[in-house]
Amino acid sequence: MDLPIVVGVDGSEPSLRAADWAADEAALRGAPLRLVYASLWERYEGESLAEGIGKPSEQVRAEDIVRVAAERARLRQCGVEIFTDVLPEEPEYALVREGRGACALVLGTRGRSGLAEMLLGSVSLTVAAHADCPVIVVRPGNDNQVRAGAHRRVVVGVGEQGADSAALRFAVREARLRHASLDAVRAWRCPAHESTDHPLLADEPARLHEQHAVEVLDRALKETPADVDLHRLTVEGPARRVLLNVSHEADLLVVGARRNQGHLGLQLGRVAHAVLHHSGCAVAVVPEPV
Repeated sequence: MDLPIVVGVDGSEPSLRAADWAADEAALRGAPLRLVYASLWERYEGESLAEGIGKPSEQVRAEDIVRVAAERARLRQCGVEIFTDVLPEEPEYALVREGRGACALVLGTRGRSGLAEMLLGSVSLTVAAHADCPVIVVRPGNDNQVRAGAHRRVVVGVGEQGADSAALRFAVREARLRHASLDAVRAWRCPAHESTDHPLLADEPARLHEQHAVEVLDRALKETPADVDLHRLTVEGPARRVLLNVSHEADLLVVGARRNQGHLGLQLGRVAHAVLHHSGCAVAVVPEPV
């Protein structure tokens, strides 16, 4: 069986939007869809309550949530094979484990306890930081259309990995599946200590940094398939600001996250952290090998 798309659901509106996105993503990939609800209801309701009514009330609610989400996904994508599961575990740990057997994890920004949907909840942030597979976080305000997004545009931030970047490979595949253009973005900056007061040399440090950004893009994109509508962008400024600016005219923003030896899972850098909280579109965080 092909690896599934896994989506975490809890009955909240953000999680249902994520389930919609995941259903479309599964249809595009020809992959199964797995809907997972995870909660430590037994910690709060106890075994005695479970014996009295047959099941803990939270488990009954959870089963209703995944059933409704599955029916919604079937109506949206009738050809997708759908599986559901209810797990009596902390959602962070359950979803990270589910990601080991998934081609991607899809999450909403916040669950039922969220106070400010525009900011990322702790579950989504933890899963994005530790999952072994790509994690897609569906942002509020996104048109929630994978097949025909409003912009038909996928954006990827290009780092120093070059053609070996897992994030770049993921972005190329997503652009091809969506029949969307792919914008490969490399941010660059000229440190203040490299500037000069000489009028004939004032622009030289900046030109060298911009040229380096162009060369990084050229190396990274040299093996991009010819059928991809590819656009190269080198933009001066902090990577966080550059990617957030372009996200408002994209359907999906893809960033890589590097593993650090001696730490558990992915350690999200400032760029990934910023776009997960403030992007104008859905964000895919892709683990990069060391």
